[in-house]
Amino acid sequence: MTTQPSSVSPDAVALHRALFTLDSHIDIPWPDRNDAFEDTADRRVDLPKMQQGGMSAGCFVAYIAQAAINREGHTQAQQQCLAMLDAIGRMQGTHNGISARVCSTVADMRAAFEEGVLVVVPAVENGYGMGDDPALLKQFRAKGARYVTLTHNGHNALADAAIHRPSLGDAPQRHHGLSALGREAIAEMNRLGIVVDVSHSSKQTMLQAVQVSATPIVASHSCVRTLCDHPRNLDDEQLDALKESGGVIQITAMPAFLKPKPEEGKRQGFVADLVDHIDYVVRRLGPEYVGISSDFDGGGALEDWQNATQGVNITAELMRRGYDKSEIAAFWGENFLRVLEKAEQVAEQSRIA
Repeated sequence: MTTQPSSVSPDAVALHRALFTLDSHIDIPWPDRNDAFEDTADRRVDLPKMQQGGMSAGCFVAYIAQAAINREGHTQAQQQCLAMLDAIGRMQGTHNGISARVCSTVADMRAAFEEGVLVVVPAVENGYGMGDDPALLKQFRAKGARYVTLTHNGHNALADAAIHRPSLGDAPQRHHGLSALGREAIAEMNRLGIVVDVSHSSKQTMLQAVQVSATPIVASHSCVRTLCDHPRNLDDEQLDALKESGGVIQITAMPAFLKPKPEEGKRQGFVADLVDHIDYVVRRLGPEYVGISSDFDGGGALEDWQNATQGVNITAELMRRGYDKSEIAAFWGENFLRVLEKAEQVAEQSRIA
């Protein structure tokens, strides 16, 4: 089991454990192994590691890889997505001395935190999981899903992705942003209280989603393109649009998104690189529009943030750079919760109307 490095101050540890710390993007193993309550050797995030590392909450995603856009592909994706959400839904109760709860509202999340219970937030990565049927979104929400990532790598029936897949027959663009189905899906997500996630989406898709969505949008695991020119990152125009929507970019622990590849040797990413991206967003947009994600168990990891036990290293670096408690709290969860809460309010208004 990983222990904290001695360089982390007691003040950083105390602050980290006092805050509501939410990691907005974590993949689950599939097929399900029913090992979330075990301190596993190969998962970067399990519930024991979260507890040891003072992590309050995690968004666990049902990730569906892009495949053929046809009836067979859609049916298989829909079935797998629902099964994965069911697996995330089983990550609750008390086992091995650890208590966790699946929470589908911000009020539930805050209540669990106050009780010392770990918070599990379901989400869906890749709108391909709904196939071409927006009615699936109601089932996703019923299983607790709080956001849906419009695309993954490869275009789907909803929208164009930042990275197209020639192996799937993709041209650079399929819809020139959102399709009519994608716009319909966003309207349904707004009605249900599901946040629209634009990580993996093309720039056109992202900018159109901001205009179409009645609620703030989120980039659940992306970085800043000015600092690292990768198609998965958001450029300044996109960041400005994000602020206009009231949304948030969750800077992620993916070295390829954090820094350019060196001419020689392996690219390594560090917590300091991740915080450089937070600094950039704060300078451009303000501290209300940025948060933190790991993409653990989906490829994310830094030299000094290898798993859920080491999140305090980010808190320590933020403190070192002069951020105060309220700003660090905002980055670690409050900004993301604000977006979730706004989505809940819009859904409630839709229900009343």
